[in-house]
Amino acid sequence: MKIAIIGLANSGKTTVFNALTRGTVETAAFSSGQLEPNVATVKVPDGRLDRLAIMFKPRKLTPADVQYVDVGGMSGSSNRSGLPPALLNFISSADALLHVVRAFQDNAVPHPDGSVDFRRDIESVDLELTFSDLAIIEKRLTKLNAEINKMAGREREQRTIEKDALTRLQTALEAGQHVRDVALTEEESRLLRGYQFLTAKPILQVINVGDDAITTMLDVQYNHAQSAVAGISAKIEAELAIMSDEDATVFMEDLGIKEPARNRVINLSYDLLGLMSFLTAGDDECRAWTIRKNTPAAEAAGAIHSDIQRGFIRAEVVAYDDLIKAGDMVAAKKAGTVRLEGKLYIVKDGDICHFLFNV
Repeated sequence: MKIAIIGLANSGKTTVFNALTRGTVETAAFSSGQLEPNVATVKVPDGRLDRLAIMFKPRKLTPADVQYVDVGGMSGSSNRSGLPPALLNFISSADALLHVVRAFQDNAVPHPDGSVDFRRDIESVDLELTFSDLAIIEKRLTKLNAEINKMAGREREQRTIEKDALTRLQTALEAGQHVRDVALTEEESRLLRGYQFLTAKPILQVINVGDDAITTMLDVQYNHAQSAVAGISAKIEAELAIMSDEDATVFMEDLGIKEPARNRVINLSYDLLGLMSFLTAGDDECRAWTIRKNTPAAEAAGAIHSDIQRGFIRAEVVAYDDLIKAGDMVAAKKAGTVRLEGKLYIVKDGDICHFLFNV
């Protein structure tokens, strides 16, 4: 799963990228004209794996992961001509967006609009994403209007459904809604899937605050579907990311924070994508496996190997909390919290699964 980090110039995008990925990418690269993105895969923090490692003492510990792509800066709502093709390609291929919004003051790093106003910047970038989607819709509707009357039968029916759905989206976007705010039927979603609308993608608004505001609650209202808001001091988080665990603990205590904000941002990114983790545990490996929420057991087994899904017999399942409470797998079985589930069982976040199969 890939998340594109977007934002206006000098918002701290690359610093956030470094904080999330524990990287040391040059933060001035994009402002000097670089367009090629920075890419890194990040392990999703999961304290459950650490507890399981103590219990099972495995030879290997494997968290889930998510990929971040740091792309060039956007110009904001003043650019009604659409995103540059290369930038549009990087963003449209992502599964979700992380918008870094500047809320810090630094006279050495000028804001492109001359002043810092994070609410204005959220609206500005939203409008640029909206203009991109509207341009696609308008172009497609022009083509459909010219061709639809020449069609017949099933083809005409399908194109009519597509046209009606695009017209609804156009109206919604012009009214300030996003594509993901609009309820679409299963057939409409299938017909529109190939467009990769930017406002259809889940979005995390990351408010990049100054050092003096890391413990301040921000009043940010962002009422769109599949979205979330988080505050972060990218500068401090980037410093924490390259420290040893011991030094980072002391530094956080001095700052009055309990854990790195990067952990919260990574977990929010994972959750926004509609993802969760089930776990496998044993002497060889304790591992988090990524699946979508509401995934049946047989399909979840396929995340490990297609043969397990194909030959699925049943799943031996215990909830993480039940296993920790029992102390080990033997005690959990005695307590009756280890269950046998069929292929239609909906796997829960944190379920520890052992799949029985035969091929």
